[in-house]
Amino acid sequence: MKVLLVYPVFPDTYWSFRHALKIEGKKAPFPPLCLLTVAGMLPSTWERKLVDMNVEELRRDDIEWADIVFVSAMIVQKESLEEVVDLARSMGKRVAAGGPFVSTSSDKIPAADHIFIGEAENTLPEFIHDLELGITRKFYQANERPSLQNTPVPDFSLIDMRHYGAMSIQYSRGCPFNCEFCDIIEIYGRVPRTKTNDQMLAELDALLAAGWRGRVFIVDDNFIGNKKNVRLLLPALLDWSRRNGEPFTFITEASINLAEDEPLLQLMQDTGFQRVFLGIETPVEESLKLTKKGQNTKRNLLDSIRKIQSYGLEVMGGFIVGFDNDPDDIFELQKNFIRESGIPLAMVGLLSALPDTQLWRRLNKEGRLLDETSGNNTDCSLNFIPKMDKEKLVEGYKSVLRHIYSPREYYARALLCLSRYGRNGNEARSSNLKQDMKALFTLILTLGIRDKARMHFWKYCYKVLRSHPKNFAHGLTLAAMGYHFRLITEKYTA
Repeated sequence: MKVLLVYPVFPDTYWSFRHALKIEGKKAPFPPLCLLTVAGMLPSTWERKLVDMNVEELRRDDIEWADIVFVSAMIVQKESLEEVVDLARSMGKRVAAGGPFVSTSSDKIPAADHIFIGEAENTLPEFIHDLELGITRKFYQANERPSLQNTPVPDFSLIDMRHYGAMSIQYSRGCPFNCEFCDIIEIYGRVPRTKTNDQMLAELDALLAAGWRGRVFIVDDNFIGNKKNVRLLLPALLDWSRRNGEPFTFITEASINLAEDEPLLQLMQDTGFQRVFLGIETPVEESLKLTKKGQNTKRNLLDSIRKIQSYGLEVMGGFIVGFDNDPDDIFELQKNFIRESGIPLAMVGLLSALPDTQLWRRLNKEGRLLDETSGNNTDCSLNFIPKMDKEKLVEGYKSVLRHIYSPREYYARALLCLSRYGRNGNEARSSNLKQDMKALFTLILTLGIRDKARMHFWKYCYKVLRSHPKNFAHGLTLAAMGYHFRLITEKYTA
C-alpha cells in the first residue's frame, strides 16, 4: 500500500509567520505533526510520502503514485483541503480526511471517501483492519478519548527539516478550563491526558538523531493542564537536555495560572523554555466572566505576565474583541493593556464562533449565528451578529492592529519585554553558522535598508545593544516578527 499524506495550504495570517520566516530562510513555522504521527501508526510494510503544501507544491505525480491519500486540516485550511480532496478524487484515488476541522464539520467535505471524526489512535487501526478485509465505510468516529501512552513517535524522516523554523512534539491533549469560544475542549475534552516521560524522551532522541538543533514547540493547547504530570516530566527533560549538550530550546502554550507556580516556572527556565503563549483575551472582567474564562478573573493579569516574564519566558498573548460585554472603549483598553504588558507578539482577533463550541450553540439559539467561520480571526469577517454595531467593531479592531503594530509601538513593547527578561536570553541554537549569517544579512537588508520603517529599526537596534546586549539575538528575532505582523496588518486593514 502506498500512502500519500498531504497537509493543505495555511493562508497568510499572523500565525503563518511567513514574512519573518523568509528572513530566516525558512518556509513554514512547524511541520504537520498530525500527519507525522499518523504516519507512525501505519503498518511498517506500507510505503509513505508526505507533501506539506506550505513548503512544496503538490504534484499530480505525487497523487498518481499513491494508492490512498490521507489529508488533515484545521478550519483555516478548509479551502485548500477541499481542493486537495477534489483533485485526488478526480484522479480516481481513495481519500481519507481527518483533523480538527473534519472532526467538528464532517458534513462539509462529502467528497472524501473516508472521514475520521476525533482522535486517530482508535479509529485508524480499525480502518486499516477494514481495508485489509475490503469492508471499509465512510465514517470512522472515536467513541472515547484514547490514552496517549500508545501514540507512536512521529515519523520525522518524511520531512526536510531545513524548511522549518521549529520542530513540534506533543505532550498532552485537553484542557481543564471551560472557555465558551474554545473548540479544544470539545475535541479533546477537559481531562488532560499525557504521554509518559519515556515517550517524550524518545521523541527528543528521534529529533536529535535526525540532526535537528534549535527550537522545539510543545504544541499542547495547555502544557500545564495536568500540572502533576508536568512536574514529573520537567526534571527528566532537564536531565536529558544536559546529558545531550542542551541541543533544544522550547516554546509552548499555557494558562495564566502558570504565574502562581514559581517552582514550575523555575523548572521551565532551567529546562530551556523561552516563550509561552497565553490566552489573555481581554482586560474587561465582565467579558471574561461571560465567556467562562474564570481563571483569568482570579488574578491581576499584568502582574501575572510580569512574573512569567521574570523567569525568562517571553509571553506571547492572545486577545479578542467582540464579546457581548465589551464596553465602547474596549479598543483603547486593549491598546493600553498590550502596551503595559510588554508583549510584543500580541495576537489580536475578532471573536469567532467556531463549530460545535458553547459559543456556537448559544449564538445559534439566540438567532445570531450567520455563517460558518473562515477560521481566520484576523481577516475582519464576522460569522455572528455582535452586540456592538458591526462597523464600529470592525473599524475599532482595525485601529487596534494599526496601533500595536506600528513600528514605534511595537519596538517599544519589544524593548520593555527585553528589560523584563529574567536571564541571558540566548537564541535557539543552530547547526548551520553559514545559514545564521545569511539570515542576519537578510534581516539587515530587509529591515535596515529596504523597509520604509528602517530608521525605527536602527534606533531599536542601538537601544538593544546599549541596554540589553546579551539579548541582542533575541531582539533581532522580535524585530523580524514585528515586520511580519506589520505587513499582515497592512494587508487586512487597508
